[in-house]
Amino acid sequence: MIGNDNLYLPGITPAELKEFLQQHGEKSFRAQQICSWLYDKCEFDTAAMNNLPLSLREFLRNNTPSPRSCVVENVPGSGGTAKLLIKLDDGEMIEMVLIPAPERMTFCLSTQVGCPVRCRFCASGAQGLIRNLRCDEILEEFYHGVKAHGALPDNIVFMGIGEGLLNWKNLKRALEVLSAPTGEGFGMSPRRITVSTSGYVPGMDEFAAWGKPYNLAVSLHAVDDDVRSKLIPDHCRYPVKEIIAACQRCSDANGRMITFEYTLIDRINDDPAMGRELGKLARRLHAKVNLIACNPVDGTFARPSDKRLQEFQDAVGEFAGTVTMRIEKGSSAASACGQLRLHRQQKNQK
Repeated sequence: MIGNDNLYLPGITPAELKEFLQQHGEKSFRAQQICSWLYDKCEFDTAAMNNLPLSLREFLRNNTPSPRSCVVENVPGSGGTAKLLIKLDDGEMIEMVLIPAPERMTFCLSTQVGCPVRCRFCASGAQGLIRNLRCDEILEEFYHGVKAHGALPDNIVFMGIGEGLLNWKNLKRALEVLSAPTGEGFGMSPRRITVSTSGYVPGMDEFAAWGKPYNLAVSLHAVDDDVRSKLIPDHCRYPVKEIIAACQRCSDANGRMITFEYTLIDRINDDPAMGRELGKLARRLHAKVNLIACNPVDGTFARPSDKRLQEFQDAVGEFAGTVTMRIEKGSSAASACGQLRLHRQQKNQK
C-alpha cells in the first residue's frame, strides 16, 4: 500500500509492489515472493523473508520497514481471552483481542486510536479520537494476532477501539486485503468478517453502496432517542428511526442479516418493556440481537443483576428470532474494550 510519502508492505498489491521494485532497479518477480510472505505465510518481518537476497532484505528494511508496530503487553483474561496492547510507530497504542470458543477463534480488531463517538459507558473513547489507523496498521493488528494464536482466525470482528465507518477508506482497503485470494490477500470469506458501527448513518450508506457480503453489527443500546441520548453524545448520534432505515438499506444491498448489539446498563436501558420493543425491531428487520452486560469503567454505570439480564433477554425473545447474551469473558483489563490502553495511559501520566 503506497501512502503519500511512504510505501507500507501490509496491504500492498503485487502490481504496486512490482512497480515499486522496478523503480528501484530490483527484479519484478520478487514482488510475488514478497506477497507470498505477506499473505500466504503471514510474515510481515522483512528480515525473515529468507528466500530473498540479503541486499533486497536490507533495501526493504531501509525503505519499507515492517512491522511498524509491536506488542507491548499480552494479558490473559477469563474465558481464555487474550488482549494484545500494541504500540504503533508514533508511540500511540491500540488493542486487539483474541476470543476463543469451541472449534473457532475470533479476532477483535480496532480501527482508530481512540474513538470520536465517546459512548459514556465505554473506555475506548474516554479521551476522544487521536487519529485513524492506516490500512497497514489494521493489518498489522491481524498479523500480531496470528503470531499469538499460531494460525489464521475463523472470524474477525471490527468491534475494538474506534468507529470503523468513520475510517471507511482504510477499513475498506483492509477488508479487501483480508478477503482477497491467497497471494494477494488472506483469503478469508467476507461472511466471516463483521464490521461494527455505533449507528453512523452516512457510513452505513457507504457500506450499503459497496454491496459486499460482509456482516454489519449496529450498537443500538436503546430503542428510543431519549434513552440513547443518555448514552451517546450528540455529535455522533443519529435518531433511532434513521438508523433502522439505514439497517434495512444495508440488508437489502448485501443480503446479510443485521446484528443489533445492545449493552445492558442497570436501570437505564434494561427494562423488559424496552426488551420487547427491541425484539419487535429485530423481527421487523429479520435481525439478530446480541445482548452484552455492561462492563463498568468508572463507576458511573452498573451491570444489571443476573435476574434483570434474564428478564430482558426473555422479553426480547418474545419477538426476536435469535437473541443471545454474550458470554462474559471477564471484566478484567484483558476483556473490556479500551481499558488496557486506558490503564497504560494513566500509569504513564503518574
